[in-house]
Amino acid sequence: MSQGVEFNRLMLEMRAMQMDAMARPKPTAAPQEAGAPSFAEMLGSAVNKVSETQNAASEMASAFEMGQKGIDLTDVMIASQKASVSFQAMTQVRNKLVQAYQDIMQMPV
Repeated sequence: MSQGVEFNRLMLEMRAMQMDAMARPKPTAAPQEAGAPSFAEMLGSAVNKVSETQNAASEMASAFEMGQKGIDLTDVMIASQKASVSFQAMTQVRNKLVQAYQDIMQMPV
């Protein structure tokens, strides 16, 4: 019997919280600070930076393969690893964004 009472009390509290949330005014989108980049701009900038890192590593590897002086194998390997790590990080960010989108789409309205 106490479980039934606890369940009813919990349901009443949840309904009260729902009514309270519905009674509150809807928040409007916060105005963006002047000069602050938008999320899309920041994401685009990050993708461009990863692309630049990969291109630089590729160019450095090509220069090393052609025997250009001043290009050391360790520099080529470091540039290659930087490109790899930045790409993996961008992939993880993409995965998190996709997961967040899927979670939001599955929320009941």
